[in-house]
Amino acid sequence: MEKILVLDFGGQYDQLIARRVRDLHVYAEIRPYNKITLQEIRETGYVGIIFTGGPNSVYNPASPHYDPEILNAGIPILGICYGCQLMAYMAGGTVCDAGESGEYGRTELIVSEPENPLFGGIPEKSICWMSHKDFISELQEGFRVTAVTDQCPTAAMCNAEKKLYGIQFHPEVTHSEYGQRVFSNFLYKICGCAGDYIVEDYTQQIIEKYRRELAGKKVLLALSGGVDSSVTAALLHAAIGDDLICVFVDHGLLRKGEGDLVEQTFKGRFGMNLIRVNAGGRFLAKLSGVLDPEAKRKIIGEEFIRVFEEEAKKIGHVNVLAQGTIYPDIIESGKGDSAVIKSHHNVGGLPDVISFDEIAEPLKDLFKDEVRKAGMALGLPYELVWRQPFPGPGLGVRVIGDITEEKLVILRDADAVFREEVDKLPQEKRPAQYFAVLTDTRSVGVMGDFRTYGYTVVLRAVDTDDFMSAEWSRLPYEVLERASSRITNEVPGISRVVYDVSSKPPATVEWL
Repeated sequence: MEKILVLDFGGQYDQLIARRVRDLHVYAEIRPYNKITLQEIRETGYVGIIFTGGPNSVYNPASPHYDPEILNAGIPILGICYGCQLMAYMAGGTVCDAGESGEYGRTELIVSEPENPLFGGIPEKSICWMSHKDFISELQEGFRVTAVTDQCPTAAMCNAEKKLYGIQFHPEVTHSEYGQRVFSNFLYKICGCAGDYIVEDYTQQIIEKYRRELAGKKVLLALSGGVDSSVTAALLHAAIGDDLICVFVDHGLLRKGEGDLVEQTFKGRFGMNLIRVNAGGRFLAKLSGVLDPEAKRKIIGEEFIRVFEEEAKKIGHVNVLAQGTIYPDIIESGKGDSAVIKSHHNVGGLPDVISFDEIAEPLKDLFKDEVRKAGMALGLPYELVWRQPFPGPGLGVRVIGDITEEKLVILRDADAVFREEVDKLPQEKRPAQYFAVLTDTRSVGVMGDFRTYGYTVVLRAVDTDDFMSAEWSRLPYEVLERASSRITNEVPGISRVVYDVSSKPPATVEWL
């Protein structure tokens, strides 16, 4: 199978780059720049290489660098942002600090060489996404500028003879209008790819990998019933069969009726080995009085592990813990030099010491839409694969302030009403995710002739295909009106409903 190497120099979007490549039916794998030699690259037979972005300056000796001979290896290379600057620097060009005139966000790109194969089918002017403070001020002989912006004299460059191409902007983010066309041009016009990769192939590779690695071992899967853990269950069940034991921890922070639905689906419908642990009281006791969201996540994460450890001892001879971790979880919990946005219970929320010998995470290199494709390839029912995403910490990250049983009851009912109203829309018009958040703010209201003093609930809905970035959903006013009216009339304790119109970034999808 033809493969593209994504050489990672510390950027947050290396997996997003790989995903864009895989969307074009070419397999991409990511290797850190300091974990693979030039000899290994040659021997592997990659048909192309992509240098990722990164937070550093190439002229700093402490920044990530690579063997300059890679530019003479005869393999087509596409450098993105830091990767573009690194290519120029290694070739003998000059990279400078732009000071306060760096570029960030939406920027007009002007293609100065429209006949260049990298820009085939792209208009002379388009919108791209920039995020840099350094710029390439001088190119080495053999390179030429192929695109500019008002602030950047080298927005794109190439050495066509050596098949070396660099772009200062980020084609991997959806804000770059023709970003996917850039990748397509690189893969098919420059690397000569055939496009023989499909998600079913990757899914089968995962099954074969864990069939080998977990042979003869008993595996405990932390099953939440959400999309990620459900696909993980299907993958591992295909790989090891009855050696997979699914443990579903009902931590008392689930949505309305969710615990029973999970049990009925996996135990009744699929016949999997499933153990349900009702531990709501235990989790609430640990969370009592805790206000900090990071502390909540870590408490929930540790308590999950302790419950799994106890169940593993009861089962006996279980030394592998499986989780439905996906890549956005890892990014937000901190990866390499990336900042921690929030610790996910199954990544940054894990305690330092656990009693399992191994952790299996079959989906850790995939984004949400890829996980869903894998689920469909495995034959999971549509209604399960396209279920609303739900974080492992559950409603624990949707209750602002102290978590109490009273607040959880209020939020469950409000959330159920909102989801019922949105679900009346046709499937294609529903947001990627929609839910309610209970704030710790109370306000005065009127019910009949009486004064009330209830909580404010926030309705949140976002449109996204990868959950790395998201736009707030423009839901019809009629849907919001019905949801608001029903919530304030049917859910005791709520006097006000508001709608969140924040996108990611600067916000995150979840509030905590």
